[in-house]
Amino acid sequence: MDTSALIKQPPLSATEPESSPEARPVPAEQHETVICPSKGWQLLNVRELWRFRELLYFLTWRDIKVRYKQTALGAAWAVLQPAMMMVVFTVFFRGIAKVPAGNLPYPLYVFAGLLPWSFFATSIANAGNSVVGSERLITKIYFPRLAIPFASVGAAIVDFCIATTMLIGLMLYYAVFGGIPINFTAEILLAPLIFALIVLAATGVGTLMAALNAAYRDFRYVIPFLVQLWLFATPTVYMDPFQNNPGTRMQVVLWANPVAGLIGAFRAAMLGLPVPWTHLFVSAFVSVMLFVAGCFYFRRVEDSFADII
Repeated sequence: MDTSALIKQPPLSATEPESSPEARPVPAEQHETVICPSKGWQLLNVRELWRFRELLYFLTWRDIKVRYKQTALGAAWAVLQPAMMMVVFTVFFRGIAKVPAGNLPYPLYVFAGLLPWSFFATSIANAGNSVVGSERLITKIYFPRLAIPFASVGAAIVDFCIATTMLIGLMLYYAVFGGIPINFTAEILLAPLIFALIVLAATGVGTLMAALNAAYRDFRYVIPFLVQLWLFATPTVYMDPFQNNPGTRMQVVLWANPVAGLIGAFRAAMLGLPVPWTHLFVSAFVSVMLFVAGCFYFRRVEDSFADII
């Protein structure tokens, strides 16, 4: 065995560097990101939500696909649900109770109220169960937890846009074949703004229900009951509660219910009726307060979701 190759290089001395400083690779600057739980009452972090906007989009798209997966009619259910409720309300409130609707046909009148109400009820139900339904996602990765109930409301907005086509179709049908003029006034431009206020109210209530449902599973049964009770507490869906001069207590109850004023204002803007401005302003203020309160409480308890769901 030739051992000459083993003794060609002399051993390095203790003081001799292994290589010159110029030959050593310079390590790249390292950035470390530390995620710490927030404490106390936190404001809505809009910048963080904007950074995760793509995640919000995909969560919304996921909720839409899951809702209509393996259904024969698909997105047509977004139109059929308020349409079937319109038939029921027309039979009972118009045919039996003789609820007046002014100069408008009652199916058109009640559908203009059921459309935003269906969005509101669907948003609360879906957002209230969204955090518990996303258990595997929450316990594995970090992202703004508010994106989950917000995505549920976003999916309901898609249903609302689809169902709006039926409202426009009813308006055109009665204008052309029913001989009933539909007044397209400048107030129709307020309809998107009023709907945005309804979105705020639905997001606030749905976010609050999602946080409470994560901690207390009783709210799984409270949410459907709350939606049914809220419908009957919102008479502007199927009638005009102010036409007969209701008492002071009744007016206070209606003003405290933001959906009542917003639905009445939405119908008035779409069908050319007088807009209840005072009721609209009060409902808008209450809706903003609901949104702020719901988001504040959600942010207050969101750090414990991964441990309790």
